[in-house]
Amino acid sequence: MPHEEDLVSFAAEEPAPQARQTSPSWKLLIVDDDEEVHEATRFALHDALIADRPLRLLHAYSAQQAAALIAADPDIAVILLDVVMESHDAGLKLVRHIREDLRLADVRIILRTGQPGYAPELKVIRDYDINDYKTKAELTHTRLMTTLISAIRSYEQLHAISESRRGLELIVTAAAGLMELPAMSAFAEGVLLQIASLLKLPAEGIVCAQKGSPIDDAASPEALHVVAAAGQLATYIGQPLDQLAEPEIVSAIHDCMVRKTHAFDPRYTVLYLHDRKHEAAVFVRSDKTLAPTDRQLVEVFAANVSSCFGNVKLVERLNFIAYHDPLTRLSNRAGFLAELQAAGTSGATDQIVCLLDIERFTDINNSLGHEVGDQLLLAISRRLAEACKGCRLAHVDADTFGLVGPRSQLAPERLLELLSVPFAAGEQQLQIDAQFGFCRILGSEPGETLYKRADMALTHARLSPQTRYMHFTPKIEKRTHWRLDVIRNLRRDFLAGRLAVWYQPQISLQDDQVVGLESLLRWPDTSGFVHPPAVFIPLAEDSGLIADLGAWVLDQACATFQWLQQAGRSPRRLAVNVSMPQLRAPDFPQSVKRTLAKQAMPASALELEVTESILVGEPVVVLRNLHALRSHGVLIA
Repeated sequence: MPHEEDLVSFAAEEPAPQARQTSPSWKLLIVDDDEEVHEATRFALHDALIADRPLRLLHAYSAQQAAALIAADPDIAVILLDVVMESHDAGLKLVRHIREDLRLADVRIILRTGQPGYAPELKVIRDYDINDYKTKAELTHTRLMTTLISAIRSYEQLHAISESRRGLELIVTAAAGLMELPAMSAFAEGVLLQIASLLKLPAEGIVCAQKGSPIDDAASPEALHVVAAAGQLATYIGQPLDQLAEPEIVSAIHDCMVRKTHAFDPRYTVLYLHDRKHEAAVFVRSDKTLAPTDRQLVEVFAANVSSCFGNVKLVERLNFIAYHDPLTRLSNRAGFLAELQAAGTSGATDQIVCLLDIERFTDINNSLGHEVGDQLLLAISRRLAEACKGCRLAHVDADTFGLVGPRSQLAPERLLELLSVPFAAGEQQLQIDAQFGFCRILGSEPGETLYKRADMALTHARLSPQTRYMHFTPKIEKRTHWRLDVIRNLRRDFLAGRLAVWYQPQISLQDDQVVGLESLLRWPDTSGFVHPPAVFIPLAEDSGLIADLGAWVLDQACATFQWLQQAGRSPRRLAVNVSMPQLRAPDFPQSVKRTLAKQAMPASALELEVTESILVGEPVVVLRNLHALRSHGVLIA
């Protein structure tokens, strides 16, 4: 027993953890069911150094125990393996398991048997993937050392080749995968994971920093910011690098960026990534200097990643353009739909969607200039962002904003009060009016559905002059479908020539003579029913069809005047109603002049009827067109 205790004490005096950190050990597994073999091997190899590295002995007393140990710790350099243990061929079965099941090709297996009759040397060497065959009797201390030196050299060379192959495969795969990442943050995170895998290091303590802020375009383009980090350092993502509570990391990255080259230190490695316009650095903490093979792989990896770097930045920029409004830098319609999709599928029933439409925004652009209009949009976006911090905000159209968030923040009364204060736009203080469409999120609705419902509510609010906002209801959706059906049928019948112009005579009370005709657009359908103008005219205006209808009515009326004139019964004037979309068109006067010339009708015989409400929208354009028509001789009523 004292001898056994000495042996246990002897094993405890193997290289201390500090020595293993500075000089990694070779793992040697002894598999034998004889305790004396283990003790003798431990004694013979005590304090042995091979290639300036100590040995770390692992012990197994059966093939089954050895299989479990190898599966848990595959970085074993050499196995000294007995043949006869729990069965006469247990060692040989273990060889097949190591090579075929565990697929460990690098480990050197030395068969060491005390009963060569059970495993003839020639047959074993021929049939099993072992690297040496020794009987226990011939394995003296000197022979054991020379055998191990040869095996470990072989393992070192094979392992370097395998690691190089693994690293190159990983680099090729990583480069292809990283190229598919759409954002710099995702790309940087992927780089961290890949470099950790390449060097077989934990992700903790790895940081990627780039020049310029990943979230603030106004930040200095030369300032370094953290774009990805692992573990406890992940809280610094998006922050300036100098705020990182790790002076060694900050100093190492700054030094790498100044020298514009990789840095290899016993405590860390810093990779320098760059293309013609962008620079970044990846800090990897380690407890040892990289081996030459690892260093070469890291340099190849860095070169491949650098080639992806500029492309990822370009893709990120294109993605930003695709999903953001360039003026306000808020999400655009596509980005807002993606946010609605996430909100709808989250099942959050306390959320609401809001579409906010600025009334007569086109008038501001036309009368005060687009620069003032842009400044107004920026002022509105800033106020909404400040007041609705728990919401997602988007600029979905020229004069429309979208919001999604808690109902308490997007209450109609709150938003109306928020917009009641004038906005500073350049030197102007502009008071705006807005209309709103709301849609509650009930849970599991697609983003497109939520947007359509909010848009339906907004449309109905627009069609109701006294209404500032509306909430979506199934009734609104039903009425929207009816409106779309009417507009579709109106367009179909117009193209099919089924619409008609009726004329209402204007009679002089003095002599009962017809002094004028008023042109009236009518829509009789195939059943003889005449659709009320009060119904289909507003729908035509809302759908944009009114401009084509108005031009057709004017042409038909002028043609009728020419026919009456040829018959000697032409009235003194012919009145035609004009819609707001027609008068807002810059080329409307020229269109009227062309129609008059085509039908040979004098301008003085045409009377265009407008309403006072027409002057409300875009008065500058409307008044200019009316003046041009009056100057041509057209009567305005």
